[in-house]
Amino acid sequence: SPWNFPLSIFTGQVAAALAVGNAVLAKPAEETPLIAAQAIAILHEAGVPDDAVQLLPGAGDVGAALVGDARTQGVVFTGSFAVARLIQRQLAERLSPAGEPVPLIAETGGQNALIADSSALAEQVVADVLMSAFDSAGQRCSALRVLCVQEEVADRILAMLKGAMAELSVGNPDRLSTDVGPVITEEAREGILAHVRAMRDAGRPVFALPLPDQCRHGTFVAPTLIELSRLSELTHEVFGPVLHVLRYRRDELDAVIDAINATGYGLTFGLHTRIDETIEHVIGRISAGNVYVNRNVIGAVVGVQPFGGHGLSGTGPKAGGPLYLHRLLASGPDAMKPGLTLELPGPVGERNIYRLEACGTVLCIASDKDALQRQVAAALATGNRVLTEASIPMERFDTVLFDGDADALRALNRELAARDGPIVAVFTGIPLHGLVRERSISTNTAAAGGNATLMSIG
Repeated sequence: SPWNFPLSIFTGQVAAALAVGNAVLAKPAEETPLIAAQAIAILHEAGVPDDAVQLLPGAGDVGAALVGDARTQGVVFTGSFAVARLIQRQLAERLSPAGEPVPLIAETGGQNALIADSSALAEQVVADVLMSAFDSAGQRCSALRVLCVQEEVADRILAMLKGAMAELSVGNPDRLSTDVGPVITEEAREGILAHVRAMRDAGRPVFALPLPDQCRHGTFVAPTLIELSRLSELTHEVFGPVLHVLRYRRDELDAVIDAINATGYGLTFGLHTRIDETIEHVIGRISAGNVYVNRNVIGAVVGVQPFGGHGLSGTGPKAGGPLYLHRLLASGPDAMKPGLTLELPGPVGERNIYRLEACGTVLCIASDKDALQRQVAAALATGNRVLTEASIPMERFDTVLFDGDADALRALNRELAARDGPIVAVFTGIPLHGLVRERSISTNTAAAGGNATLMSIG
């Protein structure tokens, strides 16, 4: 579990695995072992048997040893994509006792963007951007990294945003007056500052206020705004209080969406507009697991906005969603309904929609014709495109259905783990929940009238 949500994500992972009958080895981030230790102590005090959940703190070598142990029959991970790839490669070397791939649930961050067009209410854009980019010092996987603003209103919105940034209080987070605290380590601070220097050296406009005197020591980073000329200049996720800005013309909207999708990430996305046709158009083209309309892009609520993405942002299923527990079972009923759309409960002034959509492209590999026909039928029935085994070297795909012997399965797992791009799950049998992608769309329904007071409801 990660250091940035050392109790909620940690507890969610542990509780989900316990709920379906697994024993749990809980390895918290090395930066936050004390919170994890307290959580496990509370679980034991509440009656969870000591041998059902064990705390194993330590650095990355502890996690690697646990992942590599043949007794580990599933891994739930939240953190960087690089570490998730290492975990996938370790797991590719073995199969479960039932001869199946060892399940991996990985949530791995995002290059999260927000598009604001000229119809959006500037005051609400600034308030939501400020919270999305700088709350928790930008140390959320859902945090806003790129603001794409229509050029006709860009100067006004950026002037307001810089003014609002100047009012942020950077300091010790034990003070109620503090808005932005430190980043997690000195290493993280140096990495963020190196990125800011590189952008400045490349001629990109950088806005950052000087840190107050009391923040000269420690791992503080001033909230920073960097203007880009194109999104491709941003080559990696900057995990801290740094917001990148991209101006676009109205006729470039689709090109901006394509550029966002081309990053390969698909976690959170925001849209600020008062044009219904724009909302429908953008939602239909953007690739993101959690979409937020006329509101901030952080603070997903379990059961209201199930959280998680796809592509370089993770394997799914969504935390707090109905498919999560299925991935932690060796076998069980598949209650998934393709094409399902639900309206979930939420606060007044907000509408929350949960959808199951086709995952994209399914690679079908089978040892006989009948098994292949069943795989293809399931993939097509859930709305997916189908590839066959001969397409592996040149094609991209999102999920694999496999029917064959153990040696061939291990070889396939190794081949997939060695590929660039997103982590691809391999399923034996035909689990329908592995053929869909979950989306959560949260809309501030009070925003259409453009009243700033109404827009803050909820």
